[in-house]
Amino acid sequence: MGKGFFQVPTAYNEPIKSYAPGTPEREEVLAQYNEYYKGTVEVPLYIGSEEIRTGNTQSMSPPHEHKHVVGKFHLAEKKHVEQAISSCLESREAWANLTWEQRAAIFLKAAELIAGPYRAKINAATMMAQSKTIHQAEIDAACEFIDFLRFNVEYMTQIYTEQPESAEGIWNRVEYRPLEGFVYAITPFNFTAIAGNLPASAAMMGNTVIWKPSDSQVFSAKVIIDVFKEAGLPDGVINVVFGDPVMITDTVLSSPDFSGLHFTGSTYVFKELWKQIGNNIHNYKTYPRIVGETGGKDFILAHPTAKPQQVATAIVRGAFEFQGQKCSAASRVYLPKSTADEILDLVKTDLKSINKAGSPADMENFVTAVIHEGSFDKLAKYIDQAKKDADVEIIAGGTYDKSVGYFIEPTVILTKDPKYTTMCTELFGPVVTIYVYEDADWAKTLELVDGTSEYALTGAILATDRYAIDEATKALQNCAGNFYINDKPTGAVVGQQPFGGARASGTNDKAGSAQNLLRWVSPRLIKETFVTPEDYRYPFLG
Repeated sequence: MGKGFFQVPTAYNEPIKSYAPGTPEREEVLAQYNEYYKGTVEVPLYIGSEEIRTGNTQSMSPPHEHKHVVGKFHLAEKKHVEQAISSCLESREAWANLTWEQRAAIFLKAAELIAGPYRAKINAATMMAQSKTIHQAEIDAACEFIDFLRFNVEYMTQIYTEQPESAEGIWNRVEYRPLEGFVYAITPFNFTAIAGNLPASAAMMGNTVIWKPSDSQVFSAKVIIDVFKEAGLPDGVINVVFGDPVMITDTVLSSPDFSGLHFTGSTYVFKELWKQIGNNIHNYKTYPRIVGETGGKDFILAHPTAKPQQVATAIVRGAFEFQGQKCSAASRVYLPKSTADEILDLVKTDLKSINKAGSPADMENFVTAVIHEGSFDKLAKYIDQAKKDADVEIIAGGTYDKSVGYFIEPTVILTKDPKYTTMCTELFGPVVTIYVYEDADWAKTLELVDGTSEYALTGAILATDRYAIDEATKALQNCAGNFYINDKPTGAVVGQQPFGGARASGTNDKAGSAQNLLRWVSPRLIKETFVTPEDYRYPFLG
């Protein structure tokens, strides 16, 4: 700093545009979507100042029209990953020594670019790559990503402001150094904002990063890269590689300079990475930071006093927005017998009003396609099994078709077994399973909700009885890192609901908060004594 104690612009949540018929934003995003659809994009590796085209490519197709190709991306070899590591280490000193306000300015500019000239581009790319409706793209790729960038700058300054007390003749101060080495960011397909935030949050704190996006998100990841470049991010700060995840990860984790993992993805993969890091621990120069947000088997629990229409809306929105492909999506529901029939009738009525799944370019569609054939086949298998099993009934949906796109009809399974497989297993799709409990078994149902899943990401309680709300809040304190009262369990907003879960759902380092940013720094305490002692003798010696 040196020249002033600078105040950054106050962070605020980016307003969500409506994209209603006739609005300019609707026309702009559709025009951009059509431009992407008719064109082809080639995405190279981004290592240091180079854009590397290996010639070994993989095509990109929209999940809702999987035979249509919209581009290709180049796949890295081991030598390219090693080159990315070298780029990180070569760039680290200059980036770490850049004054914090210069780093802040880059990411604040990135936020404004997304809010303005890149908004239609990043939304249309997310619609194309991840088959998100315009509303889901807007709240993710535009608004949440902007919020991450703005609020993280504010949190960074709050962290730097946290300083120890000083005594007479002594000045104590803490500097928040970046980690010694480089950070490895592995990002998922389902949120463009997460894909951008994981490498950006570590870089904002002065780290250099190797970023591996999901193969299913490369199309929109390209827009993130373009934004960072236009915002002035120096070459080599965030290096981007695509390709074989095992080869890339093995190469990265074998480096003695690996200092941190920022991960969002499956629980199994995260545990395997943790084990691999542990096995390599004697090779590292420092203890790596491990931050991960993984799976969820998120619940909605309705009390007998809950209003049926509110419960039904929470189920439809919580389970089926973005085809249930949110780690926070509602996938198990507990309804009281006294109101279950009414709630289920309302859910079925809502589902009948949802148009047939199709392209997000048709803005009458509430649901579109799941991400790829592997996901489609997995979901179809569980639906088919539910059709065969006793004590299980599919009361809505249950059809699927992958001839054009990977379309799964929103499906509601009713089970008499609270431990039925789809009540326990993470499916990551538009399938929700419902169990009806006896009203008198409310307390037992709280124990059931808490003990059913290995995950602890999100959960929701709907009730009008404040005693019941209090009881549930206490009983369910360990099974949801984000707990919602009278709302669906999705839709965390940066700056308002820091996000993360425990148990098998991750390290709960709360993306969208200063807690997460603290993981990417290594504080150094500096004590300066102004009058240095010159006699070793203390008064007690006489």
